[in-house]
Amino acid sequence: MLKICEDRGAGYFVLFDPDNYARDKVGEHAALAEESGVDAILVGGSLLFDNHFNAFIKKVKEYTHLPVIIFPGSSRQISPYADAILFLSLISGRNSNYLIGEQVIAAPIIRALKLEPISTGYVLVESGNTTTVEYLSGTRPIPRNKAEIAVAHALAAEYLGMKMLYFEAGSGAEFSVPTDMIQAVSDQTRLPIIVGGGIRTPEEAHEKVQAGASFIVTGNILERKHDPDLLHAFSDAVHKV
Repeated sequence: MLKICEDRGAGYFVLFDPDNYARDKVGEHAALAEESGVDAILVGGSLLFDNHFNAFIKKVKEYTHLPVIIFPGSSRQISPYADAILFLSLISGRNSNYLIGEQVIAAPIIRALKLEPISTGYVLVESGNTTTVEYLSGTRPIPRNKAEIAVAHALAAEYLGMKMLYFEAGSGAEFSVPTDMIQAVSDQTRLPIIVGGGIRTPEEAHEKVQAGASFIVTGNILERKHDPDLLHAFSDAVHKV
């Protein structure tokens, strides 16, 4: 992931949620993502209604050379077919199961599968409505106007030895992570920052990269809009910084 930033200034990821995709479409969309300048594909979701997670990732890999990184909603979402996994700890919450519980269950499996874990501090940010991850985790997001609280969490992640930060507004968020919050965190920490949720335009993505985001994640451009031109525009906006 760091090589992507070195080569392109910032990275653009798309998120595939297996619950929102028919498997006969996911291969086509993975190929389209690669053609449109996307740097990597994240796979995961807050829930998992089916038992086809392995088959889903295997299908994505069949159609693209892009890295496929698991963005797990729980320890159920681990697969030997992925290239890496974001080893998330929900540091904005105080629910011990999502701080260390799920991680203890997942760690031996990740080791056995020889999957690369990327230690990541996961931070929920208030986005105007209750998101699925907020509800399921039973945690409160950081208020949008409290950048100093976000900075304190980011510094804690850095001092604990985490390698990455993921600032999340959530799927279907009304508002994205505030740009001034990204700027404040970027000014105070050395960790790369992933920003996702509620980013609806290439201009908005560009603004967040200029503020210090290292990676931008969008989730519904292919799922719902099926718009490759918009995907291209997002890629150009993220990479031109």
